[in-house]
Amino acid sequence: MAWSTTLLQLHIKSPPVSSLHFLHSLPKKSPIFANPNHIIPFSRPPKMQFLHRTNAVPVHSVVSRAMDIMQSSPPTWQSAILSNLVIFVLGSPLLVTGLSLSGICAAFLLGTLTWRAFGSPGFLLVASYFVIGTAVTKVKMAQKEAQGVAEKRKGRRGPGSVIGSSAAGCICAFLMIYGIGGEAFTQLWRLGFVASYCTKLSDTASSEIGKAYGKTTYLVTNFQIVPRGTEGAVSVEGTLAGLVASILLASIGCFMGEINVPEAVICVIASQIANLGESIIGAEFQGKEGFRWLNNDAVNIINISIGSILAVLMQQILQNWYM
Repeated sequence: MAWSTTLLQLHIKSPPVSSLHFLHSLPKKSPIFANPNHIIPFSRPPKMQFLHRTNAVPVHSVVSRAMDIMQSSPPTWQSAILSNLVIFVLGSPLLVTGLSLSGICAAFLLGTLTWRAFGSPGFLLVASYFVIGTAVTKVKMAQKEAQGVAEKRKGRRGPGSVIGSSAAGCICAFLMIYGIGGEAFTQLWRLGFVASYCTKLSDTASSEIGKAYGKTTYLVTNFQIVPRGTEGAVSVEGTLAGLVASILLASIGCFMGEINVPEAVICVIASQIANLGESIIGAEFQGKEGFRWLNNDAVNIINISIGSILAVLMQQILQNWYM
């Protein structure tokens, strides 16, 4: 009992530990002394901080910005590239039916240049040329293949064909972009641009419809009857189809505001004269000794250049005539 009594006395006599004693035992530089209300922040894991970021760009802002760029007036290189990218992605199912992969790449460059120079109306004109040209190329494809007169790759054009069809139009586009000749020549470059595609579509339609439906084909130089698909050969059916095609595309250009009605008539006339010249070149020189370099693409460039130049000259002559 003596030892338990002693322990009880020690417990009673031991003073309680004051809370102030704990504070005095802390270092003087403790944040509690510096700011009694200080709360030590809780650091979130880096992953949680990333998930709570609020500076992401809304999707609708990106779309709105893209639409503003595409609708730039006058057109810029940015609007031309972005517009072509969107259209080519959406129109890819149609593009692959008429162009090879390399042909699509060449067409993208052509479309970008066209949009930059002539805006959406010029681009729609070229798109109309492509759709109509592809359609007439596919007419009676099996029959043409059996006769050995069909275009290669089932009518899918490559980069050479794209360049051969657009060279004159591209030159007009560059002249337009860099303002060659000033404001006075702006409409002439538009006219030359439209005339070049009217000429090429007329040539494509006359050739493809002639190979499909031409009853009698003959050389324009001596009227000798030759098989369908012969270079320089023409037919009544093909010639009429080419005329209708040039009228159709010139009307589209007029509707788009690229040219007026008298200029549309000039485009049609120039395209028919150029196609006649192309038939003469094909009959007399293409494939002959010393002219092996004169393939279809080279003849196409000559053809559309003649059509474009003729249209510009005719417009200038008529303008001077009435002044």
